[in-house]
Amino acid sequence: MSRLRPLLHLFTLRQLVIMSSTSSSAAAFSASASPGVFTNSDDTIRDILSNSKTIAIVGASKKQERPVYHVMEFLLESGYNVIPINPGCAGHEILGQTVVGSLYDIPKDVSIDMVDIFRRSQDAGKVVDDAIAVKAKSVWLQIGVIDHEAALRAQQAGLKVVMNKCPYEEIPRLRIKGPASSSL
Repeated sequence: MSRLRPLLHLFTLRQLVIMSSTSSSAAAFSASASPGVFTNSDDTIRDILSNSKTIAIVGASKKQERPVYHVMEFLLESGYNVIPINPGCAGHEILGQTVVGSLYDIPKDVSIDMVDIFRRSQDAGKVVDDAIAVKAKSVWLQIGVIDHEAALRAQQAGLKVVMNKCPYEEIPRLRIKGPASSSL
């Protein structure tokens, strides 16, 4: 039986993510269709979520009141292999998954399909650079996490990028069934 809360919880989850970000609400929604500004593509979102199997969540938390906890729970229940990353919890477990301290602590034989970033916007660039260094296939900057320069660096390095979105919302919206799936 699913431990997930009903999808009606999405609005509350979106509010919590935005409130926990240090970005202003105006900056949280600055990823618009202006020239030279990063924009998300449903095709890219669908491709990442359908073809990713292993997701590293940077900023994972064992605190159930944090949005990252529910996103991790949702991803696990959707069939993804999730590696929680939090240096303060390394060696412990979150939702039955062993926490590692950094992307560099993931064994080299593990292919990281997506790095899901639950960090402040000003910290996202370092995480993106680490994702590039460990040869992740994509980076996903959560709602309220905006770093256009980091997104550009990731794209230039060949990674797929999603910014200011949440897989908790995008998987049901695009009707993704989980890893290695296609939309309806």
